[in-house]
Amino acid sequence: MKQYFIGSYKRLKQTNILSNFINLSSIQLSNALLLMLIYPIITHIIGIEAFGFVMLANTFSGLAGIAINYGTNQSGIRDVAINIKNPYELRDVFYVTFWMRIFIFILFILTVIGMQWLNIKYYTFIVLAVPIVIAEVLNPLFFFTGTEKLKLYNIANLMSKAAIIVLVIVVIKGPEDAKWVNLIMGTSSSLTYLALLGYAIFHHNLAFLIPKKKEMLKIGKENFYLTINSVSVQLQQSLMVFALAKWGNPSWLGAYSLCDKIIWSSRIMIISVSNAIYPKAAQFYQEGAKLWEAYMKRMKGLMAMIFSFGSLLLFIMPGFFIHLISGEHNEMAISFLRVMAFVPAVAAFNSLNVVDLLLKNNTRSIFNISIILFIIACIACFLLIRIANHHWLGLYTLIIECSALTMYEYVIKKSRNYDVHKLA
Repeated sequence: MKQYFIGSYKRLKQTNILSNFINLSSIQLSNALLLMLIYPIITHIIGIEAFGFVMLANTFSGLAGIAINYGTNQSGIRDVAINIKNPYELRDVFYVTFWMRIFIFILFILTVIGMQWLNIKYYTFIVLAVPIVIAEVLNPLFFFTGTEKLKLYNIANLMSKAAIIVLVIVVIKGPEDAKWVNLIMGTSSSLTYLALLGYAIFHHNLAFLIPKKKEMLKIGKENFYLTINSVSVQLQQSLMVFALAKWGNPSWLGAYSLCDKIIWSSRIMIISVSNAIYPKAAQFYQEGAKLWEAYMKRMKGLMAMIFSFGSLLLFIMPGFFIHLISGEHNEMAISFLRVMAFVPAVAAFNSLNVVDLLLKNNTRSIFNISIILFIIACIACFLLIRIANHHWLGLYTLIIECSALTMYEYVIKKSRNYDVHKLA
């Protein structure tokens, strides 16, 4: 066993996964810390009602950002990693990605302009949240991840988050200033990403390029299902919270939201590991499907072991974690977390399955799974709220995660069997 761990550590060190994981985890951790620090500060300054408008515009911009990103943060990592030694292809990937984002952003701006005739009460908040969407247009995370050079991105990201905290404290004085919160957050991020883009263009000699129509149509077709999947995933994660706000009661909503944030933290770690593995996975897959399958099996086992241990801790000591996060003892939250505890373990088993389908460019299957999952989410949410005892509401996330694992495993196994029969 000792030799296994030593061997695994050496292999991880050689493939830059540990370095990428630490940097990506720091990026995600800085975002989490921003949420933990900035939102209580904002609420205290502007009040709950104004805070609701701020978060409504922020959520709207977040959904717009998913559409504008158009799956390029996922497919872009693969394409950059594959073409890292080919400067001409690398330049194509870089500019096709950003021109696609710019094109969708123009459509978004036209939509926002058209919304002014709908007499939306919080329209000003939406307009001033546009820089958050601009930041998503400029975000070069896919490029720095694909080139496995995340240290600079990480440092710049941390500086940006620190600047946001300082500016909010200095500039925002009361409810009348609430509309400027998203502007501050978006502008700080946009300027940071613009500087990082300049560095990437200069360092890799990425001369300006207007991509061909054929290349734009290709990424438009390939990433369509990936984008719908991202929107579906976002809705799956938010559905129970929205449902509890509508049909539940404040105690249910508070307890569930608290547990959801704990599980959300584990998801961030899993995503960080997956993103750290992705560049090397793309290279292995290019060298041969069998090589990638062996690598995936080894890494999946390691991830499952680590996160299963975390799930076990959550199951055994839910009260400790609830008190650690909230500072109080809440029986309802404890019962929710004990049920939700196994979500990280299941998600860890499934994380590289998503990478596998992305490497094979099987976005159609990802799309189909996301649609089925959304339907399952709607049914599970309805049944758990209307029929089940509230202590079982934590089953929602576990049902969704187990359903996702089952479907991804089925699609991958079916694909491999098809390849074997085709070769035979």
